[in-house]
Amino acid sequence: MQFSWSDPTAIMFAIYLVAMLGIGAIGYLGTKNLSDYILGGRSLGSVVTALSAGASDMSGWLLMGLPGAVYLSGLSESWIAIGLTAGAYLNWRFVAARLRLYTERAGNALTLPDYFAHRFEDSSNILRIATSLVILVFFTVYCASGVVAGARLFENMFGMSYGVALWVGALCTIAYVFIGGFLAVSWTDTIQAAMMITALILAPVIAYFAVQGQLQPGQDWSALVSADKFDLLKGQTFIGVISLMAWGLGYFGQPHILVRFMAAASVKTIPNARRIGMIWMILCLAGAVAVGFIGIPYFTAMPGGAAAVNANSETVFMELSKQLFNPWIAGALLAAILAAVMSTLSCQLLVCSSALTEDIYHTFLRRNASEKELVWFGRGMVLLIALIAIAIAQNPNSKVLGMVSYAWAGFGAAFGPVIILSLFSNRITRDGALAGIVVGALTVLIWKQFALFGLYEIVPGFILSWIATIVISRMGQPSEAMLSAHAAVEKEMKELNVS
Repeated sequence: MQFSWSDPTAIMFAIYLVAMLGIGAIGYLGTKNLSDYILGGRSLGSVVTALSAGASDMSGWLLMGLPGAVYLSGLSESWIAIGLTAGAYLNWRFVAARLRLYTERAGNALTLPDYFAHRFEDSSNILRIATSLVILVFFTVYCASGVVAGARLFENMFGMSYGVALWVGALCTIAYVFIGGFLAVSWTDTIQAAMMITALILAPVIAYFAVQGQLQPGQDWSALVSADKFDLLKGQTFIGVISLMAWGLGYFGQPHILVRFMAAASVKTIPNARRIGMIWMILCLAGAVAVGFIGIPYFTAMPGGAAAVNANSETVFMELSKQLFNPWIAGALLAAILAAVMSTLSCQLLVCSSALTEDIYHTFLRRNASEKELVWFGRGMVLLIALIAIAIAQNPNSKVLGMVSYAWAGFGAAFGPVIILSLFSNRITRDGALAGIVVGALTVLIWKQFALFGLYEIVPGFILSWIATIVISRMGQPSEAMLSAHAAVEKEMKELNVS
């Protein structure tokens, strides 16, 4: 397929991109200081908080990686979706409200490193530096996965070379993040979340009826789908199921999701946001699994249209959309992939930029920098991180799901245990938190290289980080100020009675 401005799909893409840039411009007008650029002035309502958290979480892997895995292996790959759903609920239920309250009470923290520094009274700033480094290392890989997914989309849609598609996809996202900051990212996330759920409900339903139309009288799906594709345990071992379910552990440590909790207008918006967010997530994950699974009988019945999917299973949603819908609707559905990519990539770029601006530049280099200077430095860092991500994504054989899994494990193991313990325990010290972050990150980096026992690296990383945080904390003693601050948060949570 070659690019043409007379093509309805291209027109729909263009309309979508112009709309995102327009929202970026509106976000620019609402950005007056660094707090606005990084956290939107803590002004998000429950709907925007929920959908923005969901959209920033569900990247290109939702419409590419997960359907592709299910298409290849069947329902046995859906354990990821089950684990993610459980993890997301627990994160919303136990972390969201406490983190919103604690970050405001801990020096009105704008970033995760800022929260840790204030929570543990780290005057040396070593905790801030360690957290920022972990964010930068793993987010560059995460950002690269978004760039790859965007490139795959433009490559598939318009016949561009991978190299050209790489730059086109990345620049689309960079533009509105650079202009509008957090407000633009959150507002665009909300629209993108609506597009994603529409696409993931519509595509499998229409594909189902298309497959039904191909069946002969008296014939059932077993003629087109082998029995092992229905088997949840096919090809899976106990360790394999644990590894897939363990994706849920990652939620507790993802900076781009946690920052959405921090930006909520108040603690009382969290319960409603949780309900909205979980309904959205369950429908999206079920739709993604359905797309991959229904792709099996569809392309079995119509092998003539299966060449692209057989070459790269992660294009199954794209191919179904192009083959089942007229170009105008297909354009809108395929824009949903771009929406998934852009929503996550935009948030990741902003979190990286925030760490470099607030936790490095403002803290160590320019303590007296003006708000305007900090905002523009943040915009410059968006460009820098994006360029590094593009460089990492140069390999055309990169797999979206593989890159996401690595970064997801890194954040989950490094930050997850420390976040949970910092919110619920008054015994955690600065040294304990530092040990947990370092041990979690290093375990993931080392385990990934050796792939021991076939176990997903987040499992040993999370466990060892938890142990290190507690053991090292027991060797010291939190200050009276830390104990009283924690007690105050506990008291306020009980008074608010948020459930």
